[in-house]
Amino acid sequence: MATLKEKIGYGFGDMASSMFWKVFSAYLPIFYTNVFGLDLGLAAALFLVTKIWDAVSDPMMGIIADRTSTKWGKYRPYLLWISIPFAVSGILLFTTPQWGETGKNIWAFATYILMMTVYTAINVPYGSMLGVMTGNSDEKTVFSSYRMFFAYTGSFIVLALWEPLCNMFAGVEGKLTYSPQAWQSAMIVVGTICAALFVLTFTMTRERIGITTAAKKETSIMDDLKALLNNGPWWILLGGVLFFNFFGAVRYAVIPYYFTTLIGEGNMLSLFSIEFTFYAGIFFTIGEVANMAGVAIATPITFKLGKKSTFLYSLFAIIALCIAFYYVPTSGSTAYWTLLGLQIATGIFTGIISPLVWSMYADISDYAELKFKTASTGLIFSSSSMAQKFGGAFGTSAVLWLLAIFSFNTAEGALQTPEAIEGLRLLVSWIPAAIAALSALFIFIYPLTTKRMNEINEELKKIRK
Repeated sequence: MATLKEKIGYGFGDMASSMFWKVFSAYLPIFYTNVFGLDLGLAAALFLVTKIWDAVSDPMMGIIADRTSTKWGKYRPYLLWISIPFAVSGILLFTTPQWGETGKNIWAFATYILMMTVYTAINVPYGSMLGVMTGNSDEKTVFSSYRMFFAYTGSFIVLALWEPLCNMFAGVEGKLTYSPQAWQSAMIVVGTICAALFVLTFTMTRERIGITTAAKKETSIMDDLKALLNNGPWWILLGGVLFFNFFGAVRYAVIPYYFTTLIGEGNMLSLFSIEFTFYAGIFFTIGEVANMAGVAIATPITFKLGKKSTFLYSLFAIIALCIAFYYVPTSGSTAYWTLLGLQIATGIFTGIISPLVWSMYADISDYAELKFKTASTGLIFSSSSMAQKFGGAFGTSAVLWLLAIFSFNTAEGALQTPEAIEGLRLLVSWIPAAIAALSALFIFIYPLTTKRMNEINEELKKIRK
């Protein structure tokens, strides 16, 4: 049995990853268009085109990690080796050079590719650790719950502090600053914290699970890839997770535009005689608290219903909540509280799903070990990183392209057309609902039920050394 220290230490790793990822999801699009100075079409292309490299780098990192052998294990040492490059690449990403248009465009593409490569180099081994920290399917869900609880804690912190940090470094109050220096300084703070968290994960965890004798035999890269491509449950879960991440990316990318355009400034919420401004950061952080609540109840619900059913029912709830979002007005205290209520409910169901994703990838790793006699945990978990990044890229690109189609004006204080306003409303409601429905279709046919995984775990216990 793993210790509480290990579970907390494992959680610190995704706390670091999520702090970066949520800043990217929520603020990188508006950084590129309103701070850095890219037009909507080029920014959309940047997010999508660079995924071509991710299609190579993610499985490549999984293969490299699977073949790593050190006194610290296969995957754990990367948390130590890559922690500093992780922070530095994030700072470079939010740096705006004083160059001409061509030079700035090259910088944007180069630093984004660098960041995603470094993110892969640390996140794929980190995720793969779940497959070697415990051999028990239920304990993997517990580990995943700790992971996601800390992930959402990190998300809550960074989303609550990002706008105040940027404004503090710019020396302004109120509306989010567009000062390039302020955004870079804010990322220096966040990057330093994230590097320290990865080092803590390295020191507080260990790899303990061996593999079957057959799987220990040296296999070629082509054998591992062949086994992966013939893994039916992997393909199905990959589709479900890709669309789930696509759904999340669309909502995160559009919210800052939604608030600056439709909610505006000076809108106050009152709670127990305390008034506070209703802005995107508040909306995000309330959602992260709800995500944490969802993670907290995910394990008992999953033990009762099973991973597949819990995932599917949560998606159904998310679809209904997104559709309801369309019909809520964008002004007035009652409307604001209704929007927050829908965000809380959506966050809870999203939080329930999040730990299941990683636990189900760990189950697929066990399935592959038994069926194909290959220890390709890193390669399998690299697909989760690829699904996260592809879903994020498709979602962000879709938002930017649709905003361009709806003739959205990125100039500060610009008057938007009715088509642009309607586009924003669709992007926070019906469009993400449709994407979540596609995710549900994949999860509906996912074959690794609780019963099947119990059978696989019993067979592996007999042959693992």
